[in-house]
Amino acid sequence: MATLNNFDANNVDPSVALDPIPAGKYIAVITETEMKPTKTGGGKYLQLTFQVLDGEYKGRLVWARLNLENKSEMTVKIARGELSAICRAVGVMAPKDSIELHNIPLEINVGLKKRDDNGEFTNVIKGYTKKGSNGGGGAAGARVPVGVGPGGTPPWKR
Repeated sequence: MATLNNFDANNVDPSVALDPIPAGKYIAVITETEMKPTKTGGGKYLQLTFQVLDGEYKGRLVWARLNLENKSEMTVKIARGELSAICRAVGVMAPKDSIELHNIPLEINVGLKKRDDNGEFTNVIKGYTKKGSNGGGGAAGARVPVGVGPGGTPPWKR
């Protein structure tokens, strides 16, 4: 049994389940980062929380997980490539701590994928771009899709 300190549901709006946001491009900032152990305990991932800054979905959160420590070299390579894309999009090329990536607007390309466990759709971040980029010229303005290396070739096709 737990004391609820005179809680009265009449005075609190009920929470509602939120569907994933539609696929598209959103201006967002990283608001939280945390290194967490993987389920199997064989590695660690950096969890990043992104908050949408404007539009109909202002305030909504989207997450990315980067497996920076893993038994699979390919998994680590993909995660490091994604972290590089984030760094380029926020203009912090050599962060010593993930907090250096916080609160800098960038454009995230959000997609939808079906979850394996329950078949429901969830958001995934497919790419990161410098805010205000037109997608052309120079590394600072280049669109950097997740998991794509030099020359635009995904690591699994090299």
